[in-house]
Amino acid sequence: MRKGMLEYCILLLLRQKPAYANEIISRLKEADMIVVEGTLYPLLTRLKNDGLLRYEWQESTQGPPRKYYALTADGQAALDQLDTAWQELARTVSYLSGK
Repeated sequence: MRKGMLEYCILLLLRQKPAYANEIISRLKEADMIVVEGTLYPLLTRLKNDGLLRYEWQESTQGPPRKYYALTADGQAALDQLDTAWQELARTVSYLSGK
């Protein structure tokens, strides 16, 4: 479940704007979701290989160029499906919890 949630959260972040890996990790930490590079990089690679993400290198003022990830059209479609699934799950859990 955590793996699926992590994928969903990454797609949500990248819907807002393209980001590089360390920025993604920082933003997830701000939301109390602790993720390490060893978990994130393989997931980003898989999402890219699945056609859900693309990347481009951008120069950085603080070191070497950075790989910025962004959603593809397929990534946006997958995110839309995940949004729907999440809403259905939230309704079910809310109903079952009596709230």
